[in-house]
Amino acid sequence: MASPDGVSGVGSSPEETELSITLTLRMLMHGKKGETVKRIREQSSARITISEGSCPERITTITGSTDAVFRAVSMIAFKLEEDLGVGSDGVAAGRAPVTLRLVIPASQCGSLIGKAGSKIREIRESTGAQVQVAGDLLPNSTERAVTVSGVPDTIIQCVRQICAVILESPPKGATIPYHPGLSLGTILLSANQVRGHSPPG
Repeated sequence: MASPDGVSGVGSSPEETELSITLTLRMLMHGKKGETVKRIREQSSARITISEGSCPERITTITGSTDAVFRAVSMIAFKLEEDLGVGSDGVAAGRAPVTLRLVIPASQCGSLIGKAGSKIREIRESTGAQVQVAGDLLPNSTERAVTVSGVPDTIIQCVRQICAVILESPPKGATIPYHPGLSLGTILLSANQVRGHSPPG
């Protein structure tokens, strides 16, 4: 039976629809932690993809319901803390701050910063996490890095609030996504091609 708005909802109440917003969060991370990603994918039920490429920084894209995305983010935050927390002698250090670098379209960063920085200040104060929005765009893109650091619990709260802002203000215009190391790769590639076509000496 079709619901009044013409969408045939299979027993979905308004509350459920609210939860079924699909959120996509992109972040910059180092290294390729295949096993970890597989585990987080299974346990959070979010879709997680990691950009290919030879440079150490990769874009991790997490897509799913807001719940699944937050579950994945919290697992990543705790995993990062675990990686940081064990000293060289195997003794866990005090809780070191964890840093996540989100990649957000520049057109949404204005809403995130707020008038005269009011929104970002509110997020910092209510979560206790450090939030920094990069002034410059990431190379060859219309996205900016938003760095969030703190202990996992504060980061998770902070990411939730950032996502709430992003969901309220969709990006304006076309977004050119950032690809780590693309510019360098292109230069290397063209240099190799030129070398490949040099006449035999």
